[in-house]
Amino acid sequence: MTTMKTKNRYFKQAWGSLKKQPLLSIVSIAGTALAIFLIMIIVMIDEVKVAPFAPESNRERWLVQTGASIGNKEWGSTPDNKSSNGGMSYELIRRTFYEMKLPIAASAFTWSNMESHLSVPGKIPFGARRKDTDHGFWKVMDFTFITGHPFEEADVESGRQVAVINETLARKLFDTTDCEGREFSIDHVPYRVCGVVRDVSNLTTHADADLWVPLTSNGTDKFTWCTYMGSLSCIIVAPSKADFPAVREEYNKVWDKFESEAGEAGWEFYRRQRPYDQFTAVNTSASNMEPDMAGVRRHNFLVYAILLLIPAINLSSMTQSRLRHRREEIGVRRAFGATRMAIMSEIFIESLIITIIAGLIGLLLSIAFIFLGGKSVLAGGADVTGLSLGMVFNFRVFGISLLFCFLMNLISATVPSWQASRTNIVNSLTGEKK
Repeated sequence: MTTMKTKNRYFKQAWGSLKKQPLLSIVSIAGTALAIFLIMIIVMIDEVKVAPFAPESNRERWLVQTGASIGNKEWGSTPDNKSSNGGMSYELIRRTFYEMKLPIAASAFTWSNMESHLSVPGKIPFGARRKDTDHGFWKVMDFTFITGHPFEEADVESGRQVAVINETLARKLFDTTDCEGREFSIDHVPYRVCGVVRDVSNLTTHADADLWVPLTSNGTDKFTWCTYMGSLSCIIVAPSKADFPAVREEYNKVWDKFESEAGEAGWEFYRRQRPYDQFTAVNTSASNMEPDMAGVRRHNFLVYAILLLIPAINLSSMTQSRLRHRREEIGVRRAFGATRMAIMSEIFIESLIITIIAGLIGLLLSIAFIFLGGKSVLAGGADVTGLSLGMVFNFRVFGISLLFCFLMNLISATVPSWQASRTNIVNSLTGEKK
């Protein structure tokens, strides 16, 4: 009970000290809140690219290959200037990724969406974003079906002209989401709706589109260049993240066999450490580049350090200024029997109060900025759809940022308060530093 009363007294004293210097206290809180705000904005922009959320809930188990790099003995043997880089052909994916046994799912799909011309009788034609996929796409992704079902392996093998559409497109075409079995035209070719899914956010890396059709229904599977290159990417899903090494080992064995066969015609492939986990995939911008994750981490660390240290330096100066004004107060308290530990405890609680208040303000401001005025920063200037807090909030990073700001506040307050508590009481009362 005595300990609880002592803690309550410390909190009251700390809060009273903050109210005695409102301007300096506000500036300290604002500085800490600014640091939290800036860090969280940067983290939110990065987090939405890698955090698992529907229908890309399996991102943590993904191994992604958005393209390949191919060469030929007739071109030379230097991958930097003698390779052709881009999407993969369906044949290449069938002979490599589809041959693997360890992944629980594999999918070939067009990396970028294509604008298609849609029409139904009695309505003005309009454009929509189309993604060509295989049947494995519905195992890699976890869409929510409102009605109907995804197209199946038999649909892909036979090139059947069926489509899965999102709920917005269903209402635009048929004025209802209950439209399984109804027909519409895609680029003047009749397709039948086999399923309707809930709209997905355009912040999804690979799932986002308005409609999805079998890649064999329109010739995407036949498109090739350099024999094995095409317009497709591939994702495989490992049983768990811990299985990545085993899956990569199987990947290399499958590719060794494939390359041996392709090598008879003079072809060779540059693997460039593929396939990538989601974090590596979103930070490797081109197929002709080797991933430099050490450089990415150094860059991120430097950005975070700058965003934290600049406010921290200002906070340190402000805190020391606040405590210099309290030197006489500390002297009075020492004269009436306050111990050095009591004074240090109060300073600790003051720093804790400042950090908690500022942390909550910084967090709320960052969330408000993202949801109310800055959603477009998540999508490179485009309007964002389907944004939720779970897609952007990283509690671990927020906690680390809060802890760092607390330590900076504490250190900047502890040193001058310790000096003040050790100063001769008479000197403290007269404002002298000796």
